[in-house]
Amino acid sequence: MLPLLVMGCQDDASSAPRYSTGGDPTDSPCARVVSAIGYADLLLKPRGQEDRQYFEDAVVGRLAEARGITLQFGDRLPASLKDAVSTVESTTAGLARNDVPHERQVALLKQYRAAADRIVAGCG
Repeated sequence: MLPLLVMGCQDDASSAPRYSTGGDPTDSPCARVVSAIGYADLLLKPRGQEDRQYFEDAVVGRLAEARGITLQFGDRLPASLKDAVSTVESTTAGLARNDVPHERQVALLKQYRAAADRIVAGCG
């Protein structure tokens, strides 16, 4: 009986903090983060045109979702992606807000994209 009690108290994916809605905490971390990155990318201007990006509510919302999913699942991605995960988390902290000056949003978006590309490649 004691092993069952101890096992029930151990942390697992289902007890991880939830920053996003939908899905299951036991989902593949790579699949969830890569999907969130792809979903945000649908509203982003092509690479190289970041300075022309308009950060309307829909864009900010998708980047906020990518942040939440990365916060929830990022620590379970391969260890080689730790720096990229940290960059996505830090850049989306600013990109998920409407009160950040456009020049700063553009700089953050460029950093976010480089890190997001590393995650997509590392999970592929």
